[in-house]
Amino acid sequence: MGLLQKVMEELKTAMKAKDKVALESLRAIKSAILLAQTENGSRGDLSEAEGVKLVQKLVKQRKDSAAIYMEQGREDLAAPELAQVEVIEMFLPKQLSVEEVEKVVARVIETTGAVGMKDMGKVMGIVSQELAGQADGKTISKIVKDRLSK
Repeated sequence: MGLLQKVMEELKTAMKAKDKVALESLRAIKSAILLAQTENGSRGDLSEAEGVKLVQKLVKQRKDSAAIYMEQGREDLAAPELAQVEVIEMFLPKQLSVEEVEKVVARVIETTGAVGMKDMGKVMGIVSQELAGQADGKTISKIVKDRLSK
């Protein structure tokens, strides 16, 4: 079952339950999928990897918005954004723990022979590809930076 079908099923459930947060979140996902499918040069249907990337983008947007609201002392605006994050994250693969990401980063550094910050791009590329959708890019970047600066 494709991402759009999963979203449509959840949308029906949210409508029946009259869950406003879920409805808003699911409509945002549906809208983003439909836009991606109709973009110039698009072949119509999204691959699973493209779907994961799209959902990750939506989660990141909401988290960034919530962070800005929190900085400005507007918890009333941050709360709905964070609630939407929870709903949208249902469509992402299970997220790895920091320890699991550290193991993958250590293995990639060892196999590539990376020795310093000059190799960060190479390591980031391999790790990001390997953990697509299973870890946040910011988390991966922080761990790689910590490991390579030792």
